[in-house]
Amino acid sequence: MKILVTNDDGIYSPGIAALAKIASRFGEVKIVAPDVEQSSMGHAITASRPLSYKKSPISFDGIEAYRVNGTPADCVALGQHLWDKPDVVLSGINMGPNLGNAMWHSGTLAAAKQAVLFGIKGIALSTPAGDVEPDFDLLDPFVEKALEVLFDSPHLNLINVNFPSKPQGVRWTRQSVRLYDNKIVPALDPMGRKHYWFTVIPLEASEIGTDRWAMENNFVSITPLRLDLTNEEELAKALVAHPVLDVKNGN
Repeated sequence: MKILVTNDDGIYSPGIAALAKIASRFGEVKIVAPDVEQSSMGHAITASRPLSYKKSPISFDGIEAYRVNGTPADCVALGQHLWDKPDVVLSGINMGPNLGNAMWHSGTLAAAKQAVLFGIKGIALSTPAGDVEPDFDLLDPFVEKALEVLFDSPHLNLINVNFPSKPQGVRWTRQSVRLYDNKIVPALDPMGRKHYWFTVIPLEASEIGTDRWAMENNFVSITPLRLDLTNEEELAKALVAHPVLDVKNGN
């Protein structure tokens, strides 16, 4: 199995080293990751300048690794081109969870989505990170088990996985979708100029069976996703209510 590993935290993140080490138990691994942090970059691609790659300045225990002057999606595009299409793309392990609405702007998940657009299985993996680096040795068996299950699930193409700091089990989950209170925090920089911090406060509690609920209860969350955002139920209602939308000239 050919496994391409990337992330949005950059080539120097300890999370990508941990993931590459575990992935190497399943097949041949190559790392293609951003040269600087690209967190919350979403599915941005670089179209206004050329991309380039260089060999990683740090060692990954014999794993071939490269850094790219682009986004996570760029890394997948370039990596699959240089490696003649890998079998799977792993993105992570992200330093910080990617739950619920964060999926919309996650660079980690965007790399997995970009893989699926190329016809390659994409798996995003994340874990909380605070003042202390995550205990990747503790997470190791849970990451390995998740990969084992997902590699053996050909019907799943896009998957988002989140690991709590101290996992107690694993659950299949759905995405948590909650409304938020938009919070803007004004402040002044050292020169006295006003700037703003953007943050959000959830207005609703987590629902049982969601990714956020699983993490709050110390379960690994595995959420199958899809690229098609069509609301099938609402589309069916619209076709019944307004079956013909043609506009005739003169009417």
